Amino acid sequence: MEVISTSNAPKAVGPYSQAIKANGFLFLSGQGGIDPADGRVLSGLEAQAEQTMKNIAAILAEAGVQFTDVVKTTCFLADMNDFAAFNAIYQRYFTGKPARSCIAVKDLPLGFRCEVEVVAVCK
Repeated sequence: MEVISTSNAPKAVGPYSQAIKANGFLFLSGQGGIDPADGRVLSGLEAQAEQTMKNIAAILAEAGVQFTDVVKTTCFLADMNDFAAFNAIYQRYFTGKPARSCIAVKDLPLGFRCEVEVVAVCK
């Protein structure tokens, strides 16, 4: 196993890694709308979703993979009424249309409106 970490994405807010590379796969911990430059959580679903994708991109890049290498995502929404707005941003990044689950949850850490975890194939 190899721990993947980059300063271009937020530091973990708990006892976990940004990502782990193992057996030809990359497993990203859930990412949310935190600006890595100042550590603040952005306001609103659209801003958070956009930053979430940027954070995912930074971790993928650190591991040498791209969005098109992603095979599975799990998406968490604090409010399922945000589903359409979230999808509008999500589809711009995950153009390979990986397998996906999207669920509404009661709460997310730090007041996130969305969180996304990713599994990718390593080259």
